[in-house]
Amino acid sequence: MNEGRRAVRRQVLQVAAKLLEEGGSEAVSTRAVAAAAGITGPALYRMFDDKDGLLAELAAYGFEMYLAEKREALALTPDDPVADLYRGWDLHVDFGVQHPAFYMLMYGTVQPGRRPPAADEAHALLVGLLSRAADAGRLRVPVAQATRVIHAATTGTTLALIGEEPSERDLTISARLRDTVIASVTTDPPASSGSDLASRALALDAALETALTTGPPAAGAAVPLRDTETALLREWLQQLAG
Repeated sequence: MNEGRRAVRRQVLQVAAKLLEEGGSEAVSTRAVAAAAGITGPALYRMFDDKDGLLAELAAYGFEMYLAEKREALALTPDDPVADLYRGWDLHVDFGVQHPAFYMLMYGTVQPGRRPPAADEAHALLVGLLSRAADAGRLRVPVAQATRVIHAATTGTTLALIGEEPSERDLTISARLRDTVIASVTTDPPASSGSDLASRALALDAALETALTTGPPAAGAAVPLRDTETALLREWLQQLAG
């Protein structure tokens, strides 16, 4: 796609985003978007095929906005992985409350196996935060389990708040759930004596996962184990973590 067509496509998405924010997904008809963008209906169909294709692109556009806001905000926080989890929760919920139509499109219509790449990036951002917490010995459960718990809790909380009248919305509910959920998967910093065996096992498991999944290793950084040995070691580490 050349730069001119890419710019037109972006402009159409911005117009559709404005209609979505103002009137929800029902307001995003192909006719309304084409008229607001100053293009013909056939031209719109050539870009997005149909309304479902347009809504899928809008969901991806929403994830891009969400990721941009979240990365910018997290860059300003102290280098504390658990503090970042608390901040990340608040940013997630705030985005949903401020952009309810986008959030419903992004998270309220999810189908298995049909996530835009930007949704995978959002998921990877959470995994990265939790992996940092595990590396620091601050997780009490494996990264994959903590990821599912926090994702389910933040999404459920946000959808529940969106479903309430703004005048009746109590954001302290989010804070209470945040504190309970994050406390259930994290621990205090391990003692300097290194006696917290579970946290240390999780930290080593997280380091192994990072080494195995971050692409070609640097010289001397490869895991010197066969696949079966690595799988067995990770099983033992997760047993030690309880």
